[in-house]
Amino acid sequence: MRVFGKAMRDNRRAWIGWTVALAAVAAMYASFYPSINNPAMADALNSFPQSIKQAFHMEDYTKPENYFAVSVFGLLVPILVAVFAISAGVKAIAGDEEAGTLDLVQAQPVSRVSLALQRFLAITVALAVIAAVMCAVVIALRGPGRFTALAPGRLFAICLQLALFGLLFAGLAYGVGAWTGRRAYATAVGAVVAVLGYLGDSFFTQIDSLKWTEKFSPFNWYLGGEPLKNGVQWGHAGLLLGFAVLFVAAGTWRFNHRDIGV
Repeated sequence: MRVFGKAMRDNRRAWIGWTVALAAVAAMYASFYPSINNPAMADALNSFPQSIKQAFHMEDYTKPENYFAVSVFGLLVPILVAVFAISAGVKAIAGDEEAGTLDLVQAQPVSRVSLALQRFLAITVALAVIAAVMCAVVIALRGPGRFTALAPGRLFAICLQLALFGLLFAGLAYGVGAWTGRRAYATAVGAVVAVLGYLGDSFFTQIDSLKWTEKFSPFNWYLGGEPLKNGVQWGHAGLLLGFAVLFVAAGTWRFNHRDIGV
């Protein structure tokens, strides 16, 4: 597991920074709940056009599960997690290959498959740590933030699906990067899927002929089953994990059978 350890060491500062930043964002939004939890805010939300409320999944903010589903876990946090996951996935193989250093790593006594999978395992651990820290921070704020009605188990459910959501994008970027050896391709594919996935779960649903796109959106697999109300949605979790495994397997297979660019 030397490659895994080195990947963790080499990226520790950046990954710790991402963990602290995401936990801070979650804490900031969670601390706003007491000021949101009032009838005046509910009346203000009811005044929004129905299309806007549907696009942003806006419901009664006086209920913590609705507020957290939109503000904490519904927009900025998943987008930032997707950005982190895509950047980490791109760097795993394509980054070193384009920098011309991957052949030096391959000179060590480690197979291509082991190298690739150990690097992706490091990304998986980083995503798990980010989700766990966010979960712990929000749970710790339940009392001070006056949202004790939101059970820790429900927060664990949303953070688990957030980690799997990130894993899908990390797997996608890793897979494209390992398949092509090109950072630009991996970044572009990851970004396009993220943008289309978000639109498919929000604005495309306002158009009758495009409502079907919601079913194929990673954002819908992450939040569509309302884990803050219903717990872990195992079908959606399976889709997120399954596609991540598929992308990693395809990229690793291709990486093991192609020539490395130098």
